[in-house]
Amino acid sequence: MQLHFSPSMRSITISSSNGFIDLMKIKVAARHISYRTLFHTILILAFLLPFVFILTAVVTLEGANKCSSLDCLGRRIGPRLPWRVDDSGRLVRDFYKILNQVNTEKIPDGLKPPDSFGQLVSEMKNNQYDARTFAFMLRAMMEKLEREIRESKFSELMNKHFAASSVPKEIHCLSLRLTDEYSSNAHARKQLPSPELLPLLSDNSYHHFVLSTDNILAAAVVVASAVQSSLNPEKIVFHVITDKKTYAGMHSWFALNPVTPAIVEVKGVHQFDWLTRENVPVLDVIENHNGIRNYYHGNHVAGANLTDTTPRTFASKLQARSPKYISILNHLRIYLPELFPNLDKVVFLDDDIVIQRDLSPLWELDLEGQVNGAVETCKGEDEWVMSKRFKNYFNFSHPLIAKHLDPDECAWAYGMNIFDLRAWRETDIKETYHSWLKENLRSNLTMWKLGTLPPGLIAFKGHVHPIDPSWHMLGLGYQNKTNIENVKKAAVIHYNGQSKPWLQIGFEHLRPFWSKYVNYSNDFVRNCHILES
Repeated sequence: MQLHFSPSMRSITISSSNGFIDLMKIKVAARHISYRTLFHTILILAFLLPFVFILTAVVTLEGANKCSSLDCLGRRIGPRLPWRVDDSGRLVRDFYKILNQVNTEKIPDGLKPPDSFGQLVSEMKNNQYDARTFAFMLRAMMEKLEREIRESKFSELMNKHFAASSVPKEIHCLSLRLTDEYSSNAHARKQLPSPELLPLLSDNSYHHFVLSTDNILAAAVVVASAVQSSLNPEKIVFHVITDKKTYAGMHSWFALNPVTPAIVEVKGVHQFDWLTRENVPVLDVIENHNGIRNYYHGNHVAGANLTDTTPRTFASKLQARSPKYISILNHLRIYLPELFPNLDKVVFLDDDIVIQRDLSPLWELDLEGQVNGAVETCKGEDEWVMSKRFKNYFNFSHPLIAKHLDPDECAWAYGMNIFDLRAWRETDIKETYHSWLKENLRSNLTMWKLGTLPPGLIAFKGHVHPIDPSWHMLGLGYQNKTNIENVKKAAVIHYNGQSKPWLQIGFEHLRPFWSKYVNYSNDFVRNCHILES
């Protein structure tokens, strides 16, 4: 094909390549267009046509058969106009509409959800699902996974509860070996303290600590941390109380590992003449009541409506069902004035605490005539640990609870308490404790689930003097987001909760604050494989 321009540039002839056939003749009015303009126009078109061809081919390859060529081309190279419809947006809106419809309908019977996303894609490909069926499959799959995750979470909480309630074999080994040592080694049976120091056990010029536990390793850490943190360890007297089965092992440990210059006394509950069934009848009922024993040792899932229970609520209920709550060792604190009739003031400690600062100033605190110096647990930065009020512990639908207690009254903490025993002896705290325990037993534990803190909150009502929160930091046994800087500053840190530092379920980043007081070089510790982690 050839182009021929007339000499006057007024016509253009398009002919075949052999020149014999004129295919087209175009006349050009010279007055309206110049040959230069025409030449430039043809030149530009010559350059643009190949690109138009390429774009058209691309449109065809991308599926332009579903729309007109000009439309597809316009969508790709044209401007994005406000009124232009976006197919992807329309697709999303249509699918969202289908999902909303499926969400309100019942999943068809016999619909088996896939186990994975890959299986879902494979079934879609093989079965050619429509959008509605796909939406149902997706919903069924999500609901199935949610159920499995929820069941797994509850199983994890149950396993954690069993782990927290059991005695690790390493600690059991330590108790057995030390008990055996008591029977075969005279040094392990030596009198604690030595006879010349006995008068100091009732000397009120000393700082008296009371620790009630059957965990030898935990007791060793509490005593060691108190002595090492004290500015005047020679003024410390520890009264360690344990049960009959642990007494020999506990005595052996402190006889073979003295913490001089501090003084340690070890006594078993069987050695206190005052602790008779006549004086503590409620405890006899607690230990032998079938319903109570089943509540703490039975199946914690049976009868529980897990569908309407959150894992967090279930965890709190499990924590409240620890078997330690029906141990006499846990209730001994309410009998301190009778157990130590010659003492005026004591600091009572739980066995899951660590002392990091000298506690001597506690004996100088003015309790303003109150009995119990304690940290309040309704105020603080940690909303999970420091948000406890009476409504967190009591059933206010019970008429007696609603009548006598205020649901918004601030709770306080056991674990590190300074008790003024002289002021205590002028009150009816013990009698109040007993009467409310009996009433709760008669109501089949509907007023509160048995533990030492709820009846303590009632018995000490009006007898508590708040002390600075820096004296006692709580929550290291169930709050893994504890502020480490606050831990370092606290005088006493408390691993209350299930994740005790001597258990495998303890929080790794919080364990070193406890483990640094374990004597890993001790032969009994090494032989029982209580190793530093």
